[in-house]
Amino acid sequence: MSETIADRIRRKLEDAFSPTELEIEDQSHRHAGHGGWREGGETHFHVSMTSAAFNGQGRVARQRAVYAALKAELEERVHALGLTLKAPGEG
Repeated sequence: MSETIADRIRRKLEDAFSPTELEIEDQSHRHAGHGGWREGGETHFHVSMTSAAFNGQGRVARQRAVYAALKAELEERVHALGLTLKAPGEG
């Protein structure tokens, strides 16, 4: 079976950030018929991740780092990517 977009996101984020927590939710079904949606889904995701790589970084720097890691997926298929990014110990 071929690798899904969610699988690719997980692999790339694990490789780039070595997260202690990582949740990836495909929310595409919530956007059926709206902009960017495609048959088969895998267009709208939410990622929650905790990583020591985010220590000392602000929200925008964290988001930019994730967008850079997922550049190919964002250009290819992912229309929307919600992010909750924390360093260890953050509430």
